[in-house]
Amino acid sequence: MNRMPLATASLLAIAISLAGCGDSKDKAAAPQAQAPAATAAAPAAGAVDEAAAKAVVKHYADMVHAVYSDSLSTAKTLQTAIDAFLATPNDDTLKAAKAAWFAARVPYLQSEVFRFGNTIIDDWEGQVNAWPLDEGLIDYVDASYEHALGNPGAAANIIANTEIQVGEDKVDVKDITPEKLASLNELGGSEANVATGYHAIEFLLWGQDLNGTGPGAGARPASDYLEGKGATGGHNERRRAYLKAVTQLLVSDLEEMVGNWKPDVADNYRATLEAEPVTDGLRKMLFGMGSLSLGELAGERMKVSLEANSPEDEQDCFSDNTHNSHFYDAKGIRNVYLGEYTRADGTKLTGPSLSSLVAKVDPATDTTLKADLEATEAKIQVMVDHAAKGEHYDQLIAADNAAGNQIVRDAIAALVKQTGAIEQAAGKLGIANLNPDTADHEF
Repeated sequence: MNRMPLATASLLAIAISLAGCGDSKDKAAAPQAQAPAATAAAPAAGAVDEAAAKAVVKHYADMVHAVYSDSLSTAKTLQTAIDAFLATPNDDTLKAAKAAWFAARVPYLQSEVFRFGNTIIDDWEGQVNAWPLDEGLIDYVDASYEHALGNPGAAANIIANTEIQVGEDKVDVKDITPEKLASLNELGGSEANVATGYHAIEFLLWGQDLNGTGPGAGARPASDYLEGKGATGGHNERRRAYLKAVTQLLVSDLEEMVGNWKPDVADNYRATLEAEPVTDGLRKMLFGMGSLSLGELAGERMKVSLEANSPEDEQDCFSDNTHNSHFYDAKGIRNVYLGEYTRADGTKLTGPSLSSLVAKVDPATDTTLKADLEATEAKIQVMVDHAAKGEHYDQLIAADNAAGNQIVRDAIAALVKQTGAIEQAAGKLGIANLNPDTADHEF
């Protein structure tokens, strides 16, 4: 995909004018994002010291490892809670499993900023966090269910069938294993066929959210996992097997990514990153920040759902956790710039940062970007505060909720503005033409 450069001045102007957030109604499929190859550029006045920059890249790798390690530990806690739920399916054990899912999302969402600059993550994350998904691929759905147009697997219902028909092909799904579920992602060529990851688990715990843009999340009963008297949903043995297998796959996938970033391993991805020219590492950091900020968070995760007034296009659509997803995505961007991360156990990881590099070259640019990152977090905090009072993201994007729509527009504007500041900071470090990924959105 050819990306048109977005001039910083234009980004700032766009942010100011975002009272009405574009007029396109089409959701573009997010391209596979990766940092452009480093291009020769004349360093800015006061170019960074290479040793200092190497320390920043090394600390970034430490932070990536810590975030994925926390994602893994919280996923294992989720697995334990799901095992307890399956052993004794009732309202209390289901509530505990849901709470563990919420907790597992906190560190993982702060990892998404690493994705766009590092192809090893972008190639991997679809199995872990792809969305939105056609839930009819996995389990029973309400009669009002509207699947993605042209999806041949939209009503396959793996849980209800040992063999599914997808177009002209028949697929054996008798044995529900992590490996089998992984093979079913993008079945029939449709990106809406998501069989694994956090959102498949979310659907299996919450069920469909049938409230539209009204209050309320999914309300799957615990009895969908009972066997024998009182069981609901049908095919409960297979639903239990699915939930267990998909959770095991999540844990295994996170173990793989932790290994890729483990320190002092001669041939893993981290070692490769640290051996690259330091400008490449800085570019990956900044490209990840800008691309999550612009094309992904402002575009795919907010603009699409707002313009379509569509709760089906919100990220955590079954659990109504989208406000937190947006908040921790934005937190991840800020983490990378400041070189800090609050771990799952409450300890704080700090070290050499992009901010310190930029401040040495141009203190004003550093001050501007830090202010923009703080402002974005504040705008998304408004969504979190509204959710705490009972008005969740799917209600904010309702067509008749002008005030709610403006809250989302304000967050989009802040993200666009901070992307301009990210590009400015990159330029100060001698990194020209950062060109954050727009995911084909216009702002």
